[in-house]
Amino acid sequence: MVGTGVQERPGQVVRAESLRDYVGVRRCATEWFRIDQRRIDMFADTTLDYQYIHVDSERAKATPAGTTIAHGFLTLSLLPKLIEDIQLVPENATMLFNYGLNRVRFPQPVRVNSDVRACMTLTEVREKGPGRILATSEIVVEIKGEAKPAVIAEWLGMFVLSGAP
Repeated sequence: MVGTGVQERPGQVVRAESLRDYVGVRRCATEWFRIDQRRIDMFADTTLDYQYIHVDSERAKATPAGTTIAHGFLTLSLLPKLIEDIQLVPENATMLFNYGLNRVRFPQPVRVNSDVRACMTLTEVREKGPGRILATSEIVVEIKGEAKPAVIAEWLGMFVLSGAP
């Protein structure tokens, strides 16, 4: 969930009053997103995490993965992109920002050149004061062709509605 104006990433716009109607509804992105070595290398450069399993394809061949894998935090950092088409946004929201994570797990590594997509289930909607809605969602990042997901996370997003103090 992004910290910019929601107009830039509209997702699916719904009435704020009907947001609770979506609790328990699983929504999956239709497009898959490729994680290639260039993206993994750029993430390594950004985070200074050059562990060989991510950046050294020759050494990575000898690991159980048999190739380089994406950083777990890289996959996690892609959540705003992966949910952009399935994110529910109240029609009168002026801002959405990342409120945090309650739980994150990385059950399966993402091998280089794998395709991933997110599925999102809204689990709770709470008012956090005038003009503020806290939405809790379970996000599951699937890997095409794999039984286990790459990421399972409980993510919180705060919507600020127009006219909020």
